[in-house]
Amino acid sequence: MRVENTTLEKKYHDAVEHWRRHWMPDYELLLQSWDKFFPKDEAFCLCAKMEVGTPDMVAVGAHAGEKKRLAPNQLTEEEARHLLAIIRAQASTEFGSIQQHAGTLARAQDDEDRFWVMRVMAEELRHGYQMFHLLLSQDWSKAAGGVKGEDMVEEVLSMGTGSHVLDAFNLDYDSFIDNICFAALVDRVGKYQLTMQKICAYKPMADSMPPMLREEAFHLAAGVIPLRRWAKRAAQDDPYVTMQAIQRSFNKWFPRALEMFGDERGGDTNVKFGFKDMKNREAQDLYLEEVRRMVRDINLRFLRARFPERSPETVEITLDALERDHGRREGVASEDLLRLPDARFFRRKGEPAWTMIGAAGETFTDPEAYLRYLATQLADGYMASRDMKLYGDGLRKVASGEWTAKDATQRMPKLRRVGGNCPCSRAVRWVVDEPAAPSRS
Repeated sequence: MRVENTTLEKKYHDAVEHWRRHWMPDYELLLQSWDKFFPKDEAFCLCAKMEVGTPDMVAVGAHAGEKKRLAPNQLTEEEARHLLAIIRAQASTEFGSIQQHAGTLARAQDDEDRFWVMRVMAEELRHGYQMFHLLLSQDWSKAAGGVKGEDMVEEVLSMGTGSHVLDAFNLDYDSFIDNICFAALVDRVGKYQLTMQKICAYKPMADSMPPMLREEAFHLAAGVIPLRRWAKRAAQDDPYVTMQAIQRSFNKWFPRALEMFGDERGGDTNVKFGFKDMKNREAQDLYLEEVRRMVRDINLRFLRARFPERSPETVEITLDALERDHGRREGVASEDLLRLPDARFFRRKGEPAWTMIGAAGETFTDPEAYLRYLATQLADGYMASRDMKLYGDGLRKVASGEWTAKDATQRMPKLRRVGGNCPCSRAVRWVVDEPAAPSRS
């Protein structure tokens, strides 16, 4: 394994640093405390990291067996535009997650949890920087029909919570529980995306993935390890964290995480162009199975802490019974454990978009009843949010037939920054992107 580090042209590096000063005020503290919290890990570097020695041949798709593309002008315009959309979305997620984490970072109960999330934020900044390197190190304008990497960089730096590409990055956190559950659920999707893109037919993209994946492993740990610890504390009746509070956060983030894979019926183009090696449903199914294993592990830790005198085998039997019967065993009810919601629950995009499906798979027909049900499944702070108000308005229109599911997805408002792209400008407004008028030609 050999990695080459590079930095952006000074004006772009400075722009990232300027953005960082707004959204990561504890950045210098993190660097000063790095050896205390991460003594075995190499120091943080705000730079682009390119893996040396990755495969030279396209692995999948229409160009399988050919040499990987080294420059945008070796791609067709359709391929270049498609890849730029992937890079733009990836960059947006990196900067978007920092903005989300920043809002509740100071609410962490433990310094270790706080510094772990601060490290996640720093590495997300580096990942966004990596995507900027891909946009700026080559001229995309000719290959992509005039689209410029510089313009995309400016656009991404202007985005805020509410205007990012993917819905999961447009929701505010309600508490530090969201910081942790987001890392466990949403960053796990990131792992799948980066893994699929390791084989990308555009070699600079493929070379970017291995260093990002190694860092992404820590991001998952920053979610899972606190969840394991919290489950043990909840089993001992710790008043500061409960399995029910964790469940409500799971219910908020799990649907948005599933939607990050794209529509379950899609992904063919990514494979055809050699940019990814799995279609959407295939990757999502693997993710679902992995999250099920994570939830079971957390539940086992809860039960072991509740029954410390019992053998691991006995605890496994108890969990099997609770999962099978949904009843109660020796003072523990199935509702006391974490449950993975149905994959159709609370979805706005994809195959089950705007259907009214409960966390256990039950079906609703009345939007008012469904919204009242969601109020029992989601945190109060989130239910009182503008996002939920907009969702409820859209749900009612879909249920009445006024809108199709596609209409509702397209008409969900987004924030747009007005008065400049610098984060110093806090002037934003909600706008609806109206569908383009059909061409008369």
